Amino acid sequence: MSAQKNPRRGVVSALAGLIGFSALSGVLITAMVAPALAVTGVTASSTIGIFDGLPDYLEIGQQPERNTLYAQFTGKGNVDGYYPIATIYDQNRQEVGYDEISEYALDATIDGEDRRFVDHGGVDLTSLVRAAVDNVVSSGIESGASTLTMQLVKNLYISEAEALPTEDERKAAYEEAARKTFDRKLNEMKLAIGLEKRYTKKEILTAYLNIANFGNATYGIQAAAQRYYSVSAKNLTLEQSASLIAIVQEPSLRNLANPDNFEANQERRNVILVAMLDVGSITQEEYDNAVAIPVDEETVVPSPPKNGCTAGYENAKWFCDYVVKSVKDFAFLGDTPEERAANWKQGGYKVYTTLDLDAQIPSQQATWAYAPPSETSYALGSATSTVEGGTGRVLVMAENKKFNDTADGGGVDASAVNYNTSFEYGGSTGFQPGSAYKAFTLIEWLNQGKGIYERVEGTARTMQGSQFLDTCNGPYGGTVKFKNNGGERGIYSVAEGTAESINGVFFSMASQLDQCNIRNVAASMGVERADGKDLESFPSSVIGTNTVTPLSLASAYAAIGAGGVWCEPIIVDRVIDARNKELNGQEKNCRQAISPEVAATTAFVLTEVLNRGNARFADPEDGIPMFAKTGTTDGANQTWMATGTTRYGTATWVGNSIGDQDMSRVSYEGVQGYRLRHYIAKATNAALNTKYPGSAFGEPDSRLLTGSGTEVPDVRLQTLEQAKSVLVSLGFNFADGGAVDSELPAGQVVRTDPAAGTQSAAGATVTVFTSKGNMKPLPDAVGDGETNDFATAQGIVNGAGFANVSQGCVVVLPADPRVDKVTSSNPAPGAVITTGSAITLVVAQVAPCP
Repeated sequence: MSAQKNPRRGVVSALAGLIGFSALSGVLITAMVAPALAVTGVTASSTIGIFDGLPDYLEIGQQPERNTLYAQFTGKGNVDGYYPIATIYDQNRQEVGYDEISEYALDATIDGEDRRFVDHGGVDLTSLVRAAVDNVVSSGIESGASTLTMQLVKNLYISEAEALPTEDERKAAYEEAARKTFDRKLNEMKLAIGLEKRYTKKEILTAYLNIANFGNATYGIQAAAQRYYSVSAKNLTLEQSASLIAIVQEPSLRNLANPDNFEANQERRNVILVAMLDVGSITQEEYDNAVAIPVDEETVVPSPPKNGCTAGYENAKWFCDYVVKSVKDFAFLGDTPEERAANWKQGGYKVYTTLDLDAQIPSQQATWAYAPPSETSYALGSATSTVEGGTGRVLVMAENKKFNDTADGGGVDASAVNYNTSFEYGGSTGFQPGSAYKAFTLIEWLNQGKGIYERVEGTARTMQGSQFLDTCNGPYGGTVKFKNNGGERGIYSVAEGTAESINGVFFSMASQLDQCNIRNVAASMGVERADGKDLESFPSSVIGTNTVTPLSLASAYAAIGAGGVWCEPIIVDRVIDARNKELNGQEKNCRQAISPEVAATTAFVLTEVLNRGNARFADPEDGIPMFAKTGTTDGANQTWMATGTTRYGTATWVGNSIGDQDMSRVSYEGVQGYRLRHYIAKATNAALNTKYPGSAFGEPDSRLLTGSGTEVPDVRLQTLEQAKSVLVSLGFNFADGGAVDSELPAGQVVRTDPAAGTQSAAGATVTVFTSKGNMKPLPDAVGDGETNDFATAQGIVNGAGFANVSQGCVVVLPADPRVDKVTSSNPAPGAVITTGSAITLVVAQVAPCP
């Protein structure tokens, strides 16, 4: 092991501080600018003033570093409950302390780059004299006698140049920092002396090793050790240390990313090893062993750079991309978007995100299984987002395509478009949610005090546009035509219509509401169009024609389960900056979007969805209370499953990112296309319920069960026109159900649908049925069973208007007094039947019945 020297201030360094800059200036200028003086005629004494006028202050400061993103995880590889999912950087650098660097690397730097580093005060006078001779011979500045401290100054300027916002600015600043001129070199020297006054040798050496360019976009000894040898800087061996330091003079020609550079690197490495042996930093044995090891494919053990989300953790790349695109919003990075971008570029942040890999991984794996990214016959897409109720923390963000934002695009199974987010944050144009959007019409219905058991017309039909109020856009012209997917007809309660997702019910509800309010409810609960425009409020919008994002829909469903509290989605819990300072993450931004009573009643209605049809496949069946709403667009080109508990809301979309493939006509993993959403949602929610188990929902508000609807009046015994007048006056729509069998006089109202006393919404259709007047009680033609023969009994029945009479028989003993008499009738006497009904009179007889 190296017998490392402890870098310290030398005698010359101390003397330099005593004699002052002016005295040293003469030496510097004589050595460096003699050729220039000869040409220009400038006197040496005048150049002392130039030197004294140069700045002598320079901060080492923080250099651009890697940002690291972490997600919650309880599985293997977690550290304190977190797992790294990506590193993001402009410069691949991770600053380390002096004690975190191999002693071999420290010695190789001093011995190979600046042997008198521990003795000089920033400028090496011995090297200056040698440089002066070279410069006189060449009549120019060919040698600058740069010390490590001077190289640090130069690198600090280069680092500042690389941080400038535009390419032109960066290029100009870099050329200025690297140019070989008298004034730049003089400035570099004085600043180096200034650094030596402000910082210890350890600090300067550490800063140099943290800022040095090791080629291939790799900066600093730690990143270089990881990049080329897959070890930390602390664990570098002698030959590895010398090879890395060999790079810094010619990064493009000696970096170890390219095997063509191995020979040049080995030559310089061996020079450094000789220097280390000469000064006694290593023993002869150490030297012999190190120099015998070649620089080749076996000794170089690279780890590919993992910069950006494409190189991140496989199951979390889409979320990573969302974080990167949200940097401009992170208040903890600065006051303005420009400041935030600059600080993020400077880097060094450890970002602890809200993503929970314990749920994300099952969700992502299910997404890839049931919506495979390799499908090429049409543009199959899928996305799932989960938002925590009461906080807005995004727990899940899965997509079926593999994330790749490189120039080559990654192939047919890859994309750079995040289907979960808006166009601004991922390039998606959104998708129609279909019936999953109906929840907001239901909520506005309840907001207006209407009840879930109020009944409305559910039949598919054509309505006039003028029936729909919209205070946002004014009256509609034309007609509104719609159909029901299941062909439902008739009157339904709002609860039934929601559970069955009957379009006719929701158009009937919408005709009694302000379309603008329905839109505002959705917006207040965070639903957003992917293109950033306001949600539309046309009548067709109530069945989901806005193109929305899964993330925003998930946040809305989270609000239902959270008692009506909507929280803006957030993705960062906490941050530690490059100085190890703890920063706040994104602050919660929540509001009471709907009342707790409306939220509880909405959840109550939506729980029934999981008991109907295919939606049951989305239920994890783990006992955790859950509500849901499905959504399917016309032609089934988009399908949705939105679910929620008291802890979170999840929105799963499966459909066409482009095109109109009918999802019911495809299948994956043995599951038909219209059920794929259910299986993805089930896997996601099962994992979430394990870690975020929800509780029972609040009881529905009793006032919102029957609401403020009107009770259907009892119009029985009235004429059809009388009944119509009463119903219309109460705000109901009237429908003639026709004549039905009844004992009432012909034309009188027999019954209504809904029945009298039912709470129904204004505008609901009440169907009225009138009597045919064709039913009456059957007279008693039996008497005591021993008196009326068949003819007599038949006459009684015929006389009452019943003509369809036949004889039946029953066998009795000869002595029975009922022989040849009518003993019973079918139907029995007194039964109310139609006059055309068949009637059998039973006669007793001794002989067997025919």
